[in-house]
Amino acid sequence: MSTVPITKRGAELLKEELHRLKTKDRPAVINAISEARAQGDLSENAEYDAAKERQSFIEGRIAELEGKLSAAQIIDPTLLDAEGRIVFASTVDLEDMESGQQVTYQIVGEDEADLKELKVSITSPIARALIGKYAGDVVEVNAPSGIREYEVLEVRYI
Repeated sequence: MSTVPITKRGAELLKEELHRLKTKDRPAVINAISEARAQGDLSENAEYDAAKERQSFIEGRIAELEGKLSAAQIIDPTLLDAEGRIVFASTVDLEDMESGQQVTYQIVGEDEADLKELKVSITSPIARALIGKYAGDVVEVNAPSGIREYEVLEVRYI
């Protein structure tokens, strides 16, 4: 299995979710199953079926998170020294050449991507176009809405 890049913060969030699933959600669903079992006939017990389904989801998510964390290459952006080049975990200030609108993105792993938080996946068209560029470069992004041009204003490692 190859390594998958993830920021330090992204790994912390996955570890927190894993801890919650193991210490809170798993015991709660086991409790719900035993309570539903105590009600008698399992063949027509909707609570039992729902609890078993929830248990299946939780166990699947635990396995998924453990797999992701074991394959993770954790990158701390504050320790990067890419000499101003855009790399994974960089925070980049851009200006849309057409509208003049400025935006800031951080390039993160697929599990961390959240456009509301201005975090774009390393596999997104904009991140792929930005990787390797420097402040002052003009980048063409083949976005779903067509080709967009951005000027890289600043590259930070925060």
